[in-house]
Amino acid sequence: MTDNGDKRISAEVILARLDEANQARLRVYIGAAAGVGKTFQMLEEAHLLKKQGVNVIVAAIETHGRADTEAMIGDLEIMPLRRIEYRGITLEEMDVETVIARKPAVVIVDELAHTNVPGSKNRKRYEDVLDLLAAGISVITAVNVQHIESLNDAVARTTGVRVRETIPDCFLQRADEVINVDVSVDTLRTRLRQGKIYGVEKIEQSLNNFFRKGNLSALRELSLRQVAEDQAAKAHDYREREGLEQAVIPEKVMVCITSRGNAKKLLRVGSRIAGRLASDWFAVYVESPREEPGRIDPQDYNRLMENVRFAEELGAQFVRLKNPHVADALIEFARREGVTHVIFGQSARSRWDILLRGSVINRFLNEVRDANVQVVPLDSSELDVDGNFSLV
Repeated sequence: MTDNGDKRISAEVILARLDEANQARLRVYIGAAAGVGKTFQMLEEAHLLKKQGVNVIVAAIETHGRADTEAMIGDLEIMPLRRIEYRGITLEEMDVETVIARKPAVVIVDELAHTNVPGSKNRKRYEDVLDLLAAGISVITAVNVQHIESLNDAVARTTGVRVRETIPDCFLQRADEVINVDVSVDTLRTRLRQGKIYGVEKIEQSLNNFFRKGNLSALRELSLRQVAEDQAAKAHDYREREGLEQAVIPEKVMVCITSRGNAKKLLRVGSRIAGRLASDWFAVYVESPREEPGRIDPQDYNRLMENVRFAEELGAQFVRLKNPHVADALIEFARREGVTHVIFGQSARSRWDILLRGSVINRFLNEVRDANVQVVPLDSSELDVDGNFSLV
């Protein structure tokens, strides 16, 4: 503080403001389902930018044959797509290199969760967007809430549909703005009946399945919550950076994973909790002597590496601990890092087996009293052949 009580602005704050002003910006429109108007909103914004003299182009757009959306493109410049031969047919993808060479100020990119044709520069379209941002090009893009990775389990439970194309939550953390495009459930179903979302042949099937009122209401709520959580996290970061209030002690989340089984469900839960708390989080693996390099079973190693890649995609910091006693390693790490939330998976071990051999989670609960512990039930597909996954 200066003598007159004013706060000095640190060099770090000044640099952060300069970086924020100069870096390419990312705006993401989120909706509960196809047909809410995300693409229309992006094109409308592109026209406004063009009127203001901004160099804006359309790099990838999907109208799904909707006449009003096609008409909305108007005189916007559309970049030609790259043609790729795959299995005897010619497919088209966004041409990232050509867009970067064109050097626009702003690019419109639709269908963010899209998986690119093999032979493309990147596997996923969101990775193309990251390349554009790295080249100094601002991006306006759109995605449905069911394509957010950490919501995958919630969407599957709600709708009965497991969405395969997803984007990692850390991508949204890069966004400068996340905006919800919302319409009522009845309006969305009316648009579907009018053929404004899918072709006539898909209308009745969609109304009776994914577009049921209960499904749309739940997806709408998820979309609203996602944007609210994103706004809360960004507001927290801004206040902390600007020194508007004392920074609170951050919450820390730890997900305990092993080399056995599929940890995706645990990691999604951890990602959601970390997102709500605007906190960093860890995916922690304890390497036992039998899992040292050269001794670990190849299948276990492959599963572990898959879990590690997935954790990092969701924004977790992967931590490998070495200790013959798993409980000791986890307890020590939780205390050292000040972990406040811990996620375990529930195994198929019997109560008798746990009584005889002991339980990591029981020891953890007894010795780490100031952390919230959540045990996530796992189904058979997430356990190994011996019915094991977690540390319980």
